[in-house]
Amino acid sequence: MAEEQAQTQATQEAPNQAPSAEAPQLSIADLQALLNVIDVASSRGAFRANELTNVGGIADKLTKFLQHVADQQKAQQDAQKKADADSGAVDEGKIGDAQTTQAKPE
Repeated sequence: MAEEQAQTQATQEAPNQAPSAEAPQLSIADLQALLNVIDVASSRGAFRANELTNVGGIADKLTKFLQHVADQQKAQQDAQKKADADSGAVDEGKIGDAQTTQAKPE
């Protein structure tokens, strides 16, 4: 309750402040934090039974979106690794292996 009042007060005071040049942004970490908040709030009984369908729907959408982003990032990393390997970049592991497999002088 106190949080809602503080948030309302901050919202009312915001128009008095000079607008910033930057547009507000959300990151993937912010969305993950939001999903965590929903999870904690639901486990503590913060939602009424008739609200659970909507809350669950949003949580499902967030989960699917975050999984999609994680899959895309993994695919980009895999593509980058493949591109590095194809371009002839030297892998440090291969250098170490090459040094240990050299013939020893007799």
